[in-house]
Amino acid sequence: MRKTEIHFSVDLDNQNIPTKITWDATDKPEEGPSETKAISVALWDHQQKNTLRIDLWAKDMPVTEMKRFYIDCIGGLAQSALTSTGDEFMSSEMNALCEKLVKHLQTEVKKGA
Repeated sequence: MRKTEIHFSVDLDNQNIPTKITWDATDKPEEGPSETKAISVALWDHQQKNTLRIDLWAKDMPVTEMKRFYIDCIGGLAQSALTSTGDEFMSSEMNALCEKLVKHLQTEVKKGA
């Protein structure tokens, strides 16, 4: 049986706020740790029937990028929901939300420019 691993490393400041996040994986195309500004990991606890989440972001991540990250996460979940369950309605509704959020973010960026 094949095994693969994913590792996260988080540097914290003296207030336990992430300053640097790196990740590495055995199946990653390039070797060595890569830096990222945010991670979001969700695990399904089948015994408790709930989701366990880890959401971390570096304190220097721009707010606009954070919002884009969340939109991308929802879009990825929409595709995963379709692939894993075949529920086209659920996937379509999630994608519609992404489109609405993209427009909202575009409006925010224009106002700030």
